Amino acid sequence: METLYLGLIIFIFVLAIYDIIVGVSNDAVNFLNSAVGAKAAPFKVVLIIAAIGVFAGATLSNGMMDIARHGIYQPQFFYFSEIMCILLTVMLTDVVLLDLFNSMGMPTSTTVSMVFELLGATFAIALIKVANSDTLELGNLINTDKALSVIMAIFLSVAIAFLFGMIVQYIARLVFTFNYKKKMKYSIAIFGGIATTAIIYFMLIKGLKDSSFMTAENKLWVQDNSWLIVCYSFVFFTIFMQLLHWMKVNVFKIIVLLGTFALALAFAGNDLVNFIGVPLAGYSAFLDFTTNGAGATPDSFLMDSLLDSAQTPWYFLLGAGFIMVYALFTSKKAHNVIKTSVDLSRQDEGEESFGSTPIARKFVRLALNFSTVVTKSVPDKTKVWIDSRFRKSEIILEDGASFDLVRASVNLVLAGLLIAVGTSLKLPLSTTYVTFMVAMGSSLSDRAWGRDSAVFRITGVLSVIGGWFLTAGAAFTISFVVALIIYYGGVVAILAMAGLAALSLIRSQVLYKKKKAREAKSETVTQLFKSADSEETLSLLRMYTREEIGKILDFTANTFQLTVGSFFEENLRGLRKASGSIKFEKQLIKQMKRTGALAVSRLDNQTLINKGLYYYQGNDFAAELAYSLDRMCEPILEHIDNNFTPLEVAQKEEFGVIAEEIVGLVNSCSDKLKKNDYSDFNHDIQVSNKVNNQLSGLKRIELQRIQNQSGSIKMSLVYLALLQEAQNLVTYSINLMKVNLKFQQEDYF
Repeated sequence: METLYLGLIIFIFVLAIYDIIVGVSNDAVNFLNSAVGAKAAPFKVVLIIAAIGVFAGATLSNGMMDIARHGIYQPQFFYFSEIMCILLTVMLTDVVLLDLFNSMGMPTSTTVSMVFELLGATFAIALIKVANSDTLELGNLINTDKALSVIMAIFLSVAIAFLFGMIVQYIARLVFTFNYKKKMKYSIAIFGGIATTAIIYFMLIKGLKDSSFMTAENKLWVQDNSWLIVCYSFVFFTIFMQLLHWMKVNVFKIIVLLGTFALALAFAGNDLVNFIGVPLAGYSAFLDFTTNGAGATPDSFLMDSLLDSAQTPWYFLLGAGFIMVYALFTSKKAHNVIKTSVDLSRQDEGEESFGSTPIARKFVRLALNFSTVVTKSVPDKTKVWIDSRFRKSEIILEDGASFDLVRASVNLVLAGLLIAVGTSLKLPLSTTYVTFMVAMGSSLSDRAWGRDSAVFRITGVLSVIGGWFLTAGAAFTISFVVALIIYYGGVVAILAMAGLAALSLIRSQVLYKKKKAREAKSETVTQLFKSADSEETLSLLRMYTREEIGKILDFTANTFQLTVGSFFEENLRGLRKASGSIKFEKQLIKQMKRTGALAVSRLDNQTLINKGLYYYQGNDFAAELAYSLDRMCEPILEHIDNNFTPLEVAQKEEFGVIAEEIVGLVNSCSDKLKKNDYSDFNHDIQVSNKVNNQLSGLKRIELQRIQNQSGSIKMSLVYLALLQEAQNLVTYSINLMKVNLKFQQEDYF
């Protein structure tokens, strides 16, 4: 029996290693977002600074894993086997759940996931124990205070961080403006002093307060002398920052990198419990059972020992630190999560990652109405002065940065300060919630959310916030179910759940790679938004058009083939797949058109007049292809779903041959467009004319069938819609090629 549980402990530690990797992938956004977004230093330098902070935070952590030991359940009422069931459930659920969110590029809270996984698994086992006992009550087995405090912290941290992010950034921008280098002669010293002091305070209160070298005497001294430390730090760093400024050192970069180090230190030192707390609790329980459980069985040995706090051995902390640093440098999903946060807070417009939702549109309307009311009450001179402080044309950005160093400094300093204050007030604020919402609030007050981008940014923010709440519900529900399965299924269930988790992770990796391959923004787009030269922009825009329109033509051919084939075979699943892919493609086309519109605005007037119209016409024809497919698929899907009369054999034979010609024509157009070779385009025009004549003939034949009442009227109407949209596909494809020929070739003016 001990061998079985030893194997479970080893398996839990293996899961913990993977959990650290996916956890760091998720939480890296907390401390890398600002430095990466502002390009405060080369990416490798930022990673090295963050890695030093992570490693120091992990190795200096005291390893007090009280949440996993007795924060949710009351261990004195649970047997060893039940505790192992709970802990194994938590680890299986956690790695799958965090990996899922990372794959979607959505930051979530590792604290929330762990707490609610513990709560869900404990609740399942507690229900069984209460049902089998006359003396135990549910309230005695579960400590719900921790879960409730986390839920309250979600609401508090989201609202407070967003509000303070707006206010502080607004004040900072009024002081420094976007052309901050002209406004920092003496104000930079005061700002640097406040910022650095706040970071030092944050490191002492949040990052190092529970470190292994912080004895009770040290903690008491820090607590008694907090204001003295703050005052001396402010005076020293104010003078020091002024000296650095006189030495031509960019103080904002120093603040950003120092803030990155501090947040990384605090993350590793305090969130380490989320990754290794559960396996260490299991390890402690196993040692207690093997040492003191002589003569007892796993089902009869109570876990009173978990009521005590345990000091984590240094080698566990050292190993966790190495794994965290490794994950930080190698995880592509970490970069994906960072990108989501940076995109939502970037200063300029660009390709938006999120669409538009009704609630986001409602928020924008309310904000515009509120802004109108406030603006009317502000004196004209004041409005002119404020607008002069927010001239985006004067912004100083590092090469490739999404926002400037002023906002990056505010994000890091304010996030650290709010977390430190929350800790001192014993509010369990999540680092993920605070850092993300501060960044969103500061970007809003910095006027980064314009009329043309606000609805997409708000949709993204709401999606992330919704994911946080979804984390809690999913963690609780999945853990509850898995705990019941493992409890009743025993070894077989454990093996099955482990295999299922492994398959889920493998599938997640495969889908993630496919998703990134499908959604990956080409290097062309990156260069397109960096280009300031009209001629270079036109060249890149042509390249981008060939890439994107080529994909749309390929999609048209494949989806048309799938729709027609599914119609012929009455394949409802295939039609639903086609319908879903069409809806997704329509969103991608909208995104492509937004990207193209922003790129076209960079062209000079003469080029815009000569080529702009052809570009917009091409986009319109591309959109019409998707809408034509939608109009084709919808009635067919409804017809087959209702089990109405299928196509007759004659109709299938008539249209089948033409459908193959249409697919061949669209593929030929795609090939020519990608290669930018239109030498044989006249042949495609001839084929299109021939196919359209044949389709017109089929429509006349079908109308005669209706007149003679020789078939189903419903079937005939759907078939006529298919013929009409097939004609549209042919026409739109050729027209798309014609305008792209004029856009791509230099001699068409």
